[in-house]
Amino acid sequence: MGTSAWWTYRPEDLLMVSPRVYARLFELHNQALWPAQPLALALGVVALAVLLRPGPQGTRLLLMLLAVAWAFVAWAFLWQRYAPIHWGMAYVAPLFGLQALLLAGLGTLRAGLHLPRRWSVPRGLGIGLFAYALLLHPLVAPAAGRGFAGAEILGLTPDPLAIATLGVMAMAEPARRAWALLALPALWCLQSGLTLETLGEPGAWLAPLAVAAALAARWWPAPATLR
Repeated sequence: MGTSAWWTYRPEDLLMVSPRVYARLFELHNQALWPAQPLALALGVVALAVLLRPGPQGTRLLLMLLAVAWAFVAWAFLWQRYAPIHWGMAYVAPLFGLQALLLAGLGTLRAGLHLPRRWSVPRGLGIGLFAYALLLHPLVAPAAGRGFAGAEILGLTPDPLAIATLGVMAMAEPARRAWALLALPALWCLQSGLTLETLGEPGAWLAPLAVAAALAARWWPAPATLR
């Protein structure tokens, strides 16, 4: 029996879950965690308030909240729930753990990251991405016909967490640290978009669009200073 060359495979040939199994993944996750969803949304509102009125202590709190969320999603969603049906997630979960450690490390530093207070295009895009992940992304599942039982909540599932982190890193300084913490969320969003596109989900473009918005914010030219 001959074997096909790797370049003859299409994305759907490598997909390990069906649309129904993928939707059921989030339904079971939400059932197991209830009533954690209201708490996660409340903490997300606190984080959004920090972005709107940033300060040193609030920024450190935001970084620690993100670190806890990345660690929790790595264990509770990727490792315990997703990895049993998708072997690749066993390799992704440790990367989420690494992201959590990096965020926690910056959160313990007095000058780890700085969030701007003055309005600008990068700050507007960053806050917009975070607000979308918190308030609008949970509505994607019911809009796609999967019902509120499969809603993806910030802090409990990977897509809104990655998009929210992109929002923070889109405007954070210094740039070299923000770029380092932007890489993994961006890669996750791109692969998530590919997965959803292969599954035929209507919202497949949302996560890659978030990556484009974050990159546009990071590459936005800094305002010229007056001499």
